[in-house]
Amino acid sequence: MSTLDDALTAQKSRAAAAGGPAEIFAAEQRSLSGTAPTGVASPGTPLPDGAVLDPYGTPTTLRAVLGGRPAVIVFYRGAWCPYCNLTLHTYQAELAPALAARGVELVAISPQKPDGSLSAAEKNELTFAVLSDPGLAIADALGIVTAPSDDARAAQLELGLDVTAANADGTTRLPYPTVLVVDAGGTIRWIDVHPDYTTRTEPSAILEVVDAL
Repeated sequence: MSTLDDALTAQKSRAAAAGGPAEIFAAEQRSLSGTAPTGVASPGTPLPDGAVLDPYGTPTTLRAVLGGRPAVIVFYRGAWCPYCNLTLHTYQAELAPALAARGVELVAISPQKPDGSLSAAEKNELTFAVLSDPGLAIADALGIVTAPSDDARAAQLELGLDVTAANADGTTRLPYPTVLVVDAGGTIRWIDVHPDYTTRTEPSAILEVVDAL
């Protein structure tokens, strides 16, 4: 049975085969894979609330979206990221129905403008909430914010990707791909942070945590 990791590894191989800027991204990934971010929110602490935008630009708050229900919250980089799209597509197919059957919300959050959220939702046929965290206020409170290196930024621009144009705050800052499991009281019960953005949390691992709540 194939896994999300299989799909991500295949995407990484395709990117490497392209050469050019891909070599710079590969070097960045190797560097990131050996890092451990500090200041990340711990299980047992409250989930920070904050203003978010839905895919149509309507303001709301994360707390309002969750509505007092347990939730799985997925932070991703943006609709421009192929690893994010693979992950969201997999979560839609393998995670969303299982969570719905358990009465657990699934929410995806990125720093991109609302139209980017809409693009991600449409591209991956997502049925769960897709939100924008403009300015990465919630991601900052969780301690999961990073930014591409100067070399990676130059390689992105060479490929026609300008993260400052995609992000709601006009910066290059991005969240580490992260999954949180939150209980109905708004307490973080589990957090899985991936400094190397080519790796992500398997749906089976998320369901195992949810079922242990």
